Amino acid sequence: MNNCLMMAEIVQAPQLRYTSDNQTPVAEFVVQFPGLKEGDPSSQMKVVGWGNLAQDIQAQYQAGQRVLLEGRLAMNVVERPEGYKEKQVEMTVQRIYSVGDLNTMPMAPPAAVAAPAATPSPAASRPATPRSAPSATAEPAPSYDDIPF
Repeated sequence: MNNCLMMAEIVQAPQLRYTSDNQTPVAEFVVQFPGLKEGDPSSQMKVVGWGNLAQDIQAQYQAGQRVLLEGRLAMNVVERPEGYKEKQVEMTVQRIYSVGDLNTMPMAPPAAVAAPAATPSPAASRPATPRSAPSATAEPAPSYDDIPF
């Protein structure tokens, strides 16, 4: 099964076009993502969306936005005018999510929207069953705030 999940930045605004029968909308745009190691150059990739998703992409996304893309990868071979063949990767997107600036996202809901006090349930009157403590060797969750875009 070919499924890929990728966070990237849109570098070329989505362009909407239609298939030759003028029935199916197609959105095409280019995204950029950082290299694997510090100092590696960033890479670019063409992304294509079809149908209603194509119209949503064109209406809601623009260059400079960070997005999370889910879809299928394909390799295309293109004949260059210089006389050689070039391989290009392309993603057919199935889902797309906007990724806001992680530094400005609220960590907790405002106090005015706090959850109402819970009423005790009948299970609360039963004695608690002992549970094992979490392992002390568990690694902390990775931080994705340091990903450069």
